[in-house]
Amino acid sequence: MKTRRHFLKAALAAGAAPLMVPASFLRGETAPSNRVNLANVGVGGQGTGLFKTMLQPEWIRIVAVADCFKKRREDRAAQANQKYAGTVCTPFQDFRQMLERKDIDGIVCATPDHWHHGVAILAMQAGKDVYIEKPLSLSIDDNKHVRETVYRYGRVFQYGTQQRSSSHIRIGCELVRSGVLGKISRVDVVAPSGAVGGGSLEALPVPEGLDYDLWLGPTRNRPYTKDRCTSQGAWFSSECAIGFLGGYGAHPLDVMCWALHDQPESVPVEIEATGKRKTDCLFDTIGKWEAKGRFANGVEFTFKSGPDCTTFVGENGSISISRHALKANPLNLLRSPIPQSTKPCRANTTGFHHTADFAQCIKTREMPCSNIEGAYHSDNISHLTNIACLTGRKITWDVANQTIVGDAEALKMMRRKIQRQPFIA
Repeated sequence: MKTRRHFLKAALAAGAAPLMVPASFLRGETAPSNRVNLANVGVGGQGTGLFKTMLQPEWIRIVAVADCFKKRREDRAAQANQKYAGTVCTPFQDFRQMLERKDIDGIVCATPDHWHHGVAILAMQAGKDVYIEKPLSLSIDDNKHVRETVYRYGRVFQYGTQQRSSSHIRIGCELVRSGVLGKISRVDVVAPSGAVGGGSLEALPVPEGLDYDLWLGPTRNRPYTKDRCTSQGAWFSSECAIGFLGGYGAHPLDVMCWALHDQPESVPVEIEATGKRKTDCLFDTIGKWEAKGRFANGVEFTFKSGPDCTTFVGENGSISISRHALKANPLNLLRSPIPQSTKPCRANTTGFHHTADFAQCIKTREMPCSNIEGAYHSDNISHLTNIACLTGRKITWDVANQTIVGDAEALKMMRRKIQRQPFIA
C-alpha cells in the first residue's frame, strides 16, 4: 500500500518542483476542505454518547456545543478541544446564537423531546443539515412541519434510529422486502415500557448553572422540581414527551417501516389500544400499553410493551429483528438469497457510528440511513397509539390525506402545539 512517504519520494524522483506540503498532510490529517463541521445541541446522557461518536472520525470536527447546563457544555467543549489540541469547539448557552455561525454544516440534536421540533426547524431555516433524536416531535402536525421543512430547504436529515446502521437489521429488513416470507399476515412490534407514575411535583429553587427558562422552551412554564430536568423527567412527563411509546417505540417501529419501504402504507389505518399511566405525579405518560390494528392491505398489526423486537409473520414462517439479534423460524429463511430486484436498504459504509453516516451525507447530499420518510411514518404510529390509549377509542388513519378521521377529540390531539413565546419555531 502506498503511503504519504511513497508519494513524496515519487514526486521528487520525477523532478517535480519543491512542494509546499501542509503539515496536516504529513501527519495524516484530513484537509480542512474535506472536513464536516458539526455542532451538538444537548449534551446530556444521550447527547454525550453521540458527541463521543463524533470525535472518532478524523474528518468530522465538533466546532460548537450548546446546552442549558453550564457544566455540560463547558465539559464537552473542553473534551473536544483536548482531542483537537486547540481551541476548536465553542460552548453556547443558547443554541439559537450558535446557529448564526456560518461554519457549521450540521447539528446533532439530543435535547429533551419537547425541543426536537423547534431545534430541527430553526436549524434548517439557518441552512444547517440536521440529525434529530427520537421522537421526532410531540404531535403529528409538528411531524408534518419537520418533513415539509426538510424538503423545502433541501436539507440532509438523519433520525436517531441508529439501529439502521447495524448490518443484521438491514439484512433482516431486506429479507422481508425480498418476499421470503410469502404473503405477510401479521407484524408484531414490542418496545420496552416506561415509568408508570413517579416524579416529584414539589417546587424547588432552580440550581445555579441551569438556564431553566430555556430548558422549558416552548412548553408550558412549570416550577422546577428535583426530577423535571432529569432524563426521566424529559422522557415521562406529558409536558415534554409521550413516554417510551415514542422514545423507545421509535426503534422497533422504525424497523417495521424500513422493511415496508418507508411508505405511507407502512402506517396502520386502524389502531385501538389500552395503556397504564398515573396523573398525580410528574411522570404521567403512558408507561405500559397494548395495541392492535390493521394496515390498508388487511395485514394485522400489534404493538405492546416488552422486550425490543419486530416480528414479521408470513405463510412461509417468521423473521424477528431486534437490536441484538436476527432470528427466523424456520432458520433456513436467513439463508435465502435476496433477488437483485429487491430494493436494498441503505448501508452505513463509513465504518463508524450512525452520526458518521449523517456527516458523510452532508458531503455527498445523499439520503442517510434514517431518512425523514422513515422518521415521519414511524413516529406517527407512536402518536396514533398514544391517542388511542388516551381516548380509549379506535383511531382511524386516512393514508391518502395523512389525517385522523371520524374523531374530533383525536384530531385535536393530532394537532397539539406547544407554543410558549418566544420559543416558537
